[in-house]
Amino acid sequence: MTDHDDQQEPKPAFGKWLLSQRDRGDWVDGIADAARADRTFPKNGDPEAVGAHLRKQQADGDAFAAIDDAESDWMTV
Repeated sequence: MTDHDDQQEPKPAFGKWLLSQRDRGDWVDGIADAARADRTFPKNGDPEAVGAHLRKQQADGDAFAAIDDAESDWMTV
């Protein structure tokens, strides 16, 4: 007998998780809104891929701070 009930679903890709963030009431909302509007956003990307994408887009420091906050939250999923 195997115990599959204890297994968690795999963690979603950071990019997909970020796209799903809405109405949080913090500055992650803004970066998630921008990501949803960006057709080239790396949906399956990890935090490093998202950061690299932001650098290519010449995002400001607030965007990187929001990504750091989002990554911390994503790590607890």
